[in-house]
Amino acid sequence: MALPSLLHAKFSIRTSSLSLAFCSFRTISSSLFSSICRGHPFTPLPQDPPVPKKVPFEVSAHDKTWQDPYHWMSNIEDIDLLEYLKQENKYAEAFMADTHQLRHTLFSEMSSRIPTKISTPPERWGPWLYYQYIPEGKEYPVLCRRLETERVGFVKTFLHHAIGRSQMEEILLDWNKLAEDYGYVHVGTCRVSPDHNYLAYTLDTSGSEQFMLQIKDLRSGYIDSKSRVDGVVSLAWAQDGNTLFYTLSDDNQRPYRVLCRKIGYDSVDDLLVFTESDSNFCLDITSTKDGKFITVNSNSRTSSEVYLIDAANPLGDLQRIRKRVSGVQYFLEHHYGLFYILTNAPLPENKNWSGEDYYLVRCRVEDIESTNWQNIIFPSEDMSLQDMDIFNGHLVLFVNKKGLPMLCSLNLPIHVNLEHQIHIDSLKPWYFPLPSNSCSAVPGSNHDFMNSVYRVVLSSPVMPDVIVDYNMTSQTYSIVHQEDVKGISVSHPCMSAYDLPGMLNNKEESVPITESYRWNEFSDAYCCERKEVISHDGVGVPLTILYSRRSWKKGQSPGLLHGYGAYGEVLDKSWCADRLSLLDRGWVVAFADVRGGGGIGDSSWHKLGRGLNKQNSIFDFVSCGNYLVNEGYVHTDQLSAMGLSAGCLVVGAAINIHPHLFRAAILKVPFLDISNTMLNPSLPLTILDYEEFGNPQLKSQFDSILSCSPYDNIPQGSCYPSVLVKAAFHDSRVGVWESAKWVAKVRDSTCSYCSHAVILKTSMIGGHFGEGGRYGQCEEAAYDYAFLMKTVEVLDK
Repeated sequence: MALPSLLHAKFSIRTSSLSLAFCSFRTISSSLFSSICRGHPFTPLPQDPPVPKKVPFEVSAHDKTWQDPYHWMSNIEDIDLLEYLKQENKYAEAFMADTHQLRHTLFSEMSSRIPTKISTPPERWGPWLYYQYIPEGKEYPVLCRRLETERVGFVKTFLHHAIGRSQMEEILLDWNKLAEDYGYVHVGTCRVSPDHNYLAYTLDTSGSEQFMLQIKDLRSGYIDSKSRVDGVVSLAWAQDGNTLFYTLSDDNQRPYRVLCRKIGYDSVDDLLVFTESDSNFCLDITSTKDGKFITVNSNSRTSSEVYLIDAANPLGDLQRIRKRVSGVQYFLEHHYGLFYILTNAPLPENKNWSGEDYYLVRCRVEDIESTNWQNIIFPSEDMSLQDMDIFNGHLVLFVNKKGLPMLCSLNLPIHVNLEHQIHIDSLKPWYFPLPSNSCSAVPGSNHDFMNSVYRVVLSSPVMPDVIVDYNMTSQTYSIVHQEDVKGISVSHPCMSAYDLPGMLNNKEESVPITESYRWNEFSDAYCCERKEVISHDGVGVPLTILYSRRSWKKGQSPGLLHGYGAYGEVLDKSWCADRLSLLDRGWVVAFADVRGGGGIGDSSWHKLGRGLNKQNSIFDFVSCGNYLVNEGYVHTDQLSAMGLSAGCLVVGAAINIHPHLFRAAILKVPFLDISNTMLNPSLPLTILDYEEFGNPQLKSQFDSILSCSPYDNIPQGSCYPSVLVKAAFHDSRVGVWESAKWVAKVRDSTCSYCSHAVILKTSMIGGHFGEGGRYGQCEEAAYDYAFLMKTVEVLDK
């Protein structure tokens, strides 16, 4: 189990605050379906599901008018909504009553795989070693630090940390204590001041993502009650260590202002630095790696504008680097008087430039507002630039080569003739060796600008998380820690084309790249295959398929297909120990990287699945489902689907188109009522999402939105899969009413026998990102898996 990062990494300069995604009842005799309804493998409940009230409400847009009798649910203050959600929770409890023993078994399996003690290796930042751990028997992590009193071998440092922590240990933030104080807590952002004297962090105590700012003096442990500010999103410190910048949200939770606070001063009012008046843009604030500049980033989904503040003169003027241009983005770092900028801005000398790829430019600090930027690195036919990080002596680039993610480092400064276009390989990069089996690489916090070691967390569906340090100077690397999975033995770990040398046997020195060692992966027990599925228009869609070599049976196994396909985000395929409870029972778990998501190459993959192209995401998902069945990976009648948030648009729409393809589905905090939500600009994120899903004020885009909307396209009278819908009452990103309305309309519109197996489970605490620590997550997974097993007839005997 990988620990969530409390001391947030500055791992992606492209990460911003954006990520920052209702017919009359038909009475149909069940006997009518005796010959065509495929039925369910379980005994129906003697009770009927709840029936909510209907209130006439007419919706009009362009030339269309329709009735939405469940529109009233969008008022979360309506006591009838609260009562309806309670009834649905009782119905879900009754539906799942016969899975109690199975859930207990699954939870026991999952929790038994979790090590008693979980901790991360310490990471050096200045004179301090920062780390976090989960105390035995606790749910949540604790952020700690201690002074590095002597330079010792790194493994000795880690072993000392793991065996017995120093008496000099300082606890900076105990998530468990916060959970005890507030009942629910979500830590948003943590930032330690450059002098290591203060910790600024944000807390959400309701699940509504209304974060409050708190500032802790790390020397005294005192938290100033006057420092509390509500609605704070991002934070950045100036060089003096007592000037803090933060962004403030408006009523729609859009970060729209930057303010500045002087710690320790008597002034009550914080200084307003900048206001973004365009509701299509959010503000995000951060600092360059070397701490020389504060960057104020005004971002939409596809465009950005960057302002600079001299971190040594925090009360000075803002400097804009370029005027905003639609579809153009800038991401900036600083290195000894030079700005390095990742951008997709048009190239005057290249009329064929599509703007879908990023390239790297640089300029002197004093020339930032000029047009005299030097083009350094361009993408090639088989390689695109994705992101970057910068250090005293090295530039780290995230690239995608032939559809596979890779990382490399270049020595700084770069001395080249810049009169011609240069590709990465011309600069002799060092490519970080990575495992080849569908590996994901997530950077560590990497705070120290002077460091020559880059920390990465590697993971794959068959490899538990591995923390690897890449020494960019010596071009050596070390495995410093790997997630332990209790109760699982590896008889023959497999080697891949890009094996990493290891330090799993307590070796202290880094291993040269010419040597190779085995490390813990489970590809001998679990097979991970990458396939290309041809979609409706001939485009190949990546499909990752995972199954147990021992338990899977061709043509007979049940399967679960994950999908997302929005915001250019990569579908998470990292290691998950809970998943073994499905795989060991013969399940296939697959991941469809449909268009609209990321990780396939250049940004066109995202573009081809958003806005007017959203149908591509849906048909890609259907094609992947058909492939699993047609190729015998999954039994014809035992395929399930799972979506999260915006991914539920894809899954929900796919079920509407081909309800008989899926036996069951799980929809978590689902975006299902897309047309009504996009027609309401007062909701959080709606205007920001125009670039992703379309602007309903334009008829062509409204028609596209309506055609994709799961809520508006439920097939009348159709047999429908069993569906578990999980919502959160305080969810500010996707309103709880989207789940409630969809469930009510499915029960109205589809086969009355089938729709009894559509259940709604609403959490009355927490929000979009859920709640619960390591054991709470096991309980959630056990519930989900028990639902799937119940509805596809594979309950444990």
